[in-house]
Amino acid sequence: MCRWRRSFYPSFNLIEPCNWSFFIFFLFMLAFLYASVGHGGASGYLALMALYGIAPQEMKPTALVLNLFVSLTSFIQYYRGHYFKRNLFLMVAIASVPMAFIGGMITLEDHLYKRLLGLLLLFPIFRFFFFKSPAEDELKPYNSFGALVIGGIVGLLSGMIGIGGGIILSPFLILLKWTDQKQTAAISATFIFVNSLSGLGGMLTKGISFNAHMWGYVVVAFLGGLLGAYLGSKKLKQDALKYVLATVLLVAAYKLLFTSA
Repeated sequence: MCRWRRSFYPSFNLIEPCNWSFFIFFLFMLAFLYASVGHGGASGYLALMALYGIAPQEMKPTALVLNLFVSLTSFIQYYRGHYFKRNLFLMVAIASVPMAFIGGMITLEDHLYKRLLGLLLLFPIFRFFFFKSPAEDELKPYNSFGALVIGGIVGLLSGMIGIGGGIILSPFLILLKWTDQKQTAAISATFIFVNSLSGLGGMLTKGISFNAHMWGYVVVAFLGGLLGAYLGSKKLKQDALKYVLATVLLVAAYKLLFTSA
């Protein structure tokens, strides 16, 4: 029988077979759900690892490596669907990539790290619950200066926390009506990939400590992401997937903000 902590979440440091199975299942589902809406999933992986007691210094680089594989599968599927807006991506990436490198060099205290991660999870929650995709006739030309500012801020936060930044960028793109839902997914996936690389580069300057099971995580996340990206870009209606993912993230955000030690 599984032994659970009083906080309900299992101890990852004393892995039992059933606890390991739960972790792998949740990791696969997170990769599937995130990739289906064009994200790499680092925020979800970080929340999952935090709840399983993995140290932040191992969480951040591990999540970014997972991001690389999952976001790449998402980008390929959405690019094939001709949803990628290259010029807008370049404007946000020009500022975000160097700032993500700087952010990757910054180390936060564990308590502050978990609280900030919980706050950042609110971005996709509000987007998935409340922001609807603009109709084609509602789309507006992007503002170059605004894109640079948004990209820089998102890049810095991404490097500090160990995410690609798609969960922060996407609500801005939708709210400003620069892209529709699938265009947002295509840009976010590419944005996540380049920022994850940059954030890892910044972390390398301080030294990286990967979780011992990282490559096992990569296989599980890649398979989940591959399936989610394919179905999300071609087969499934995204509204139901967004609500499921937002509900999962809401629970994780609550735990990180109000119950984490």
